[in-house]
Amino acid sequence: MKASPADQRLLLEIAALDDRYDRAKRTKENPPQAARVRELVEQRTAENRVLAELVGERDGLRTELTKIDSDVDLATTRRERDAKRLEQATDLATIKALEQELASLARRLDDLETAQLELMERIEPAETAVAEQEATVRSTIEEGQRLSAEGKVGVTSAARDMEEASRDRAAVAGNVPDALLAMYERLRARGVGASLLARGVCGGCHMALSPSDLAAVRALADDEVATCPECGGILVRTEESGLGDAGDGHDQGTGTVSFS
Repeated sequence: MKASPADQRLLLEIAALDDRYDRAKRTKENPPQAARVRELVEQRTAENRVLAELVGERDGLRTELTKIDSDVDLATTRRERDAKRLEQATDLATIKALEQELASLARRLDDLETAQLELMERIEPAETAVAEQEATVRSTIEEGQRLSAEGKVGVTSAARDMEEASRDRAAVAGNVPDALLAMYERLRARGVGASLLARGVCGGCHMALSPSDLAAVRALADDEVATCPECGGILVRTEESGLGDAGDGHDQGTGTVSFS
């Protein structure tokens, strides 16, 4: 196929815009934060399970302590009542029974107060464990919210990039002959549409052309479309191509495109 060097160079702009569009599309469909957000969702679920277990253990201890506190109140009330009855009793049998009851209540209260202290000692680390796990869950949620917000901004920016790249591509493509554009699009559908031949290296597949391949490309007229023997993409020749006499030697004002 024949096409002027200026028209061939326009393909570099189109290729750059196509690459920009594709990158933006990938970002829009799968923002870089998405994988981490999915990990955080699973992490939060696991952390919430741990938190639920810790809260259950703490609440169980609290319930047990509440019951013991109630038992202490009841035993204390009975002791005070029996103590008053003992002060007023005159019958020896009644006095003996009340004294035995008071001794039993004293032992009961001693056991309950010991249990109270043990539970309070267990509740304190349980409360700390719950607080620490709540902080862990909160940190996970905050990171997830932050990344989700960043992802939304990135998706919006990518959508805007896609629109701009599509608009600019249409403007450039309008200046490319139909046959050349059709060739480019057909090749790009298979892999590489067009790329700069720089210092004997194809910018599409990054393979260095052999001396014989370079000689074949050098032998082509400027308006003959060259293709890479490796990837099949169109090789756009400029003064950077390392062909000596390649290109038409004139700046067509189409802009420069840098490749990394």
